[in-house]
Amino acid sequence: MGLKPETASIINEPAAITPTDEHEHVAKATGIVALGNISSRVLGLLREIILSNLFGPGVATDAFNVAIIVPRGLYDLLIGGHVNSALVPVLSEYADRDDRTDLWELVNVLLGLMVMVLSVLVILIEIFAPTIAAIVAGSDAAPETVARATDMLRITAPALFFLSLFAVMSGLLYSLKRFTMPAFAASVFNGTIVIMTLVFAESLGITAAALGWFVGAIVQFAIQFPDLRDARIMPRFKGVLTHPGVRTIAILYLPVMFSLGLDVLINRPFSYNLAAGTGIGNVAIMVWATTLIQFPHGLVATAISIAVLPTLSQQATRQRGLSEFKDTLGLGLRLSTVLIMPATVGLFVLATPVVALIFEHGEFSAGDTVTMSQALRLYLIGLPFAAIDLLLVFAFYARQDTVTPAIIGVVSLLAYMATALLLLPVVGFLSLMIADSVKHFVHGSISAVVLWRRVGGLGRQRLVTTTIRALSVSLVMGGLAYLALQGLEMMFPARTTLNELIYVAGGGVVGVVVYGLLGHWSGLEELHWMVELVRRKLSG
Repeated sequence: MGLKPETASIINEPAAITPTDEHEHVAKATGIVALGNISSRVLGLLREIILSNLFGPGVATDAFNVAIIVPRGLYDLLIGGHVNSALVPVLSEYADRDDRTDLWELVNVLLGLMVMVLSVLVILIEIFAPTIAAIVAGSDAAPETVARATDMLRITAPALFFLSLFAVMSGLLYSLKRFTMPAFAASVFNGTIVIMTLVFAESLGITAAALGWFVGAIVQFAIQFPDLRDARIMPRFKGVLTHPGVRTIAILYLPVMFSLGLDVLINRPFSYNLAAGTGIGNVAIMVWATTLIQFPHGLVATAISIAVLPTLSQQATRQRGLSEFKDTLGLGLRLSTVLIMPATVGLFVLATPVVALIFEHGEFSAGDTVTMSQALRLYLIGLPFAAIDLLLVFAFYARQDTVTPAIIGVVSLLAYMATALLLLPVVGFLSLMIADSVKHFVHGSISAVVLWRRVGGLGRQRLVTTTIRALSVSLVMGGLAYLALQGLEMMFPARTTLNELIYVAGGGVVGVVVYGLLGHWSGLEELHWMVELVRRKLSG
């Protein structure tokens, strides 16, 4: 059977990398968002380390976690999911118009709606804080835990107000392709919590962290305004429910809210209960392994997806924007592939020293390192599919289609649960990691096929060629990094923190150098293009 014309063009045509101003803008935005993501995650990890060192496990930290889970959960459900699925696509369509009067009007209506709804919600939380804290803490919680959680909930609840207003403003900035402030907002948020905790812990105890949560929400909201000097921002309270833009955003978000509900009510309890039933400490290992996966995922997949979303959203609504849409999406897919492949293989090879370096201290034993390294490697199998899938989901969002990803999400969730239950008697705890990789493979594959058919292929993007080259180079890189790791372990056999750092740094440097050289030799033009952009940026 011969190849279809569309498929043949992908394999045989010359490379499609033809750098344009739009491509360079996307690449620069990706770098900004990636730096923001990595700094945020580092500061978030530092925040947890400080809390554990200052207060340890006990009543104080339990109460603090109860106090933040309510505003964080409500934020994720009510507005957090709006940003990329509904706010940015709709606001980008308005921002693409020559006259931005309608854009400012929609933003002001959204702000007015948020102010009204959130004011009532925060007041209710303040009034019923004791009841809410008792419900969230559970019937087995100590009275002191509930009492302290109640006090801190009254401090963290108003943060919901500013977190939600920030979401609207960051959505506006992304739609205007102004990425710096929203990209680093989470870093500012986590950094504020760290500073407030360190400064006031002696006098306020764990309440200092709760106060940091509130102040951090205000600060991350406030830092958006320098980038909006030209915007006409004033909350509008009239006609908030009749504005066509608000109705479009609400319709787009309903399927997303459904997906979030499935995750919160079904996926998380299923995973946590299954992990808990396979052994003490397995829930924590699952959570920590997931945290490590989020570093390359955030650095590559999230950064590229957020960077291309405003452009894709504008191109999807233009009368002749389909070819541009395909070109931008193809660029994002190639960049994701070229970056996520070496990150996956590198972390797979260095999994054990990375886990030991970060976690093997105190009560975390060498045996825990072995288990977590196995879990991490199984998670990594699905990482490339998860990275590509996120960009495909954002492509659906750009076309103002949130229903299709939600339906695919249900199918992939069923595949996840079925795989986990089927393999549980065979591999136990590790069945969850295998099931997670299966989930990403199913979601990514279905998303790719559906989107491919709807847009009529992606033209001459050479996705297959790029994937084969990136995978081949990454595997060679992984082999040489593994040999370097073995050599370092022979030279420095003692399992100390310093030596673990040498293992990770040495293997990582070898991997980066080898991938760069082999990538250039094998003709990975996407890699060459990114290096050239960086060189010009530094020399300019």
